[in-house]
Amino acid sequence: MLVELTTGLPVGIMHKMKAALLLKERVPFDDDSFAELVIWRLSRPVPGSRHAYKYRLAFIADDVCVLRYDNEAGKGDHRHVQGRELTYAFESPEKLVQDFLADARRIHHENRDS
Repeated sequence: MLVELTTGLPVGIMHKMKAALLLKERVPFDDDSFAELVIWRLSRPVPGSRHAYKYRLAFIADDVCVLRYDNEAGKGDHRHVQGRELTYAFESPEKLVQDFLADARRIHHENRDS
């Protein structure tokens, strides 16, 4: 499911590291909700992570971020689910996207039914 959208050329500096954008995509769910997925491949891991990827994936519903997966420096891999911060066991970029979209679909479905 994960598609490399660039040729792998460095696109910028992140935490003084070269980064190659792997994925940048906005996925509409309906008129009031969408997901934004951004993943970079780095030259080395960010502090707190054991892999060489930097990511931020967010699901926005009614202008509120109700789900976010990220690995900000020092905190490592984690997710924010409706106000709670939980650890996340990163395996691969493909699994990250699958897990995130499964959570986003579940939350979207729950929000539609309430």
